[in-house]
Amino acid sequence: MTVKIVRRVAILVASVLVASIVVFLFMAVLPGDPAQVALGVNATPELVAKTRAEFGIDRPLVTQYFDWIGGVLQGDFGRSYVTREEIGPALTDRLGVTLWLVGAGMLVALLIAVPAGTFAAVRHRKADGTAVSGLSQIGVAIPAFLAGIILVQIFAVQLRWLPSGGWTPPVQDPGEFLRGLVLPALSLGLVQGAVLTRYVRSAVLDTLGQDYLRTARSKGLRPFQALFRHGLRNAAVPVVTVLGLQLSTLLIGAVVVERVFVLPGLGSMLLDSVASRDLLSVQGIVLVLVVGVLLVNFVVDVLYTVLDPRLRGS
Repeated sequence: MTVKIVRRVAILVASVLVASIVVFLFMAVLPGDPAQVALGVNATPELVAKTRAEFGIDRPLVTQYFDWIGGVLQGDFGRSYVTREEIGPALTDRLGVTLWLVGAGMLVALLIAVPAGTFAAVRHRKADGTAVSGLSQIGVAIPAFLAGIILVQIFAVQLRWLPSGGWTPPVQDPGEFLRGLVLPALSLGLVQGAVLTRYVRSAVLDTLGQDYLRTARSKGLRPFQALFRHGLRNAAVPVVTVLGLQLSTLLIGAVVVERVFVLPGLGSMLLDSVASRDLLSVQGIVLVLVVGVLLVNFVVDVLYTVLDPRLRGS
């Protein structure tokens, strides 16, 4: 098992290295001169050349890449082409907001999907089980930003129970922080929970037909008892795959939800940087998002080995 984990760590490191090269080259080939964009169309050629040297973009691409990735490994993402401020501190602050949102959204999705999917599987030939499956199908068709708009209209505009947007740091006011996090987390979690419910239902249905569960029931255990004692761990193996994909989707989907609820997260920073053509900031943000997705895949691979003993000796 240790060898497998070490091997996956090596694959993760190699993937991050390749991803950093791809992100850097993609930003390097985009049309437009960052120095010209920062100075405006009326800047003189001499001033543009001076600014290019100040930004370091007049050097060979190989030199630029190693300087950039070397700084990233030390937590230095460089200075913004537009504001001239350091990117690293702002990126760290924004990442914290996004992680709170993604974590809360995934918690909501799990709280919905696990009981709803299990119930729909156990009652799959009953009216109530069919109703749960139908509701999850409707939830799959609703995009997260639309769910956010509907939630704001109901709970913020009409009922006035929760704020429609904004962000309060948890250390400043924990109560207001939780109130402001509810609607964004629900808009992410309800949609992803509906998708995950379908997979939980399929995994549990497949497990219910296994011989060892029939044996457990023949010994006197009720269906739910047999499932909880012997079936859920096996059902969790395929669900973990989808859970990893959903977590990656939440990380990327947070970009739009942050805009809807005016949250100062990584998504808002990315959209602002794209609008102002601050390519160095975009480069750092995209790299962080890619590394986040790769880390999620790495954790999923490790969980496979933990959940399924057959993979440890294969």
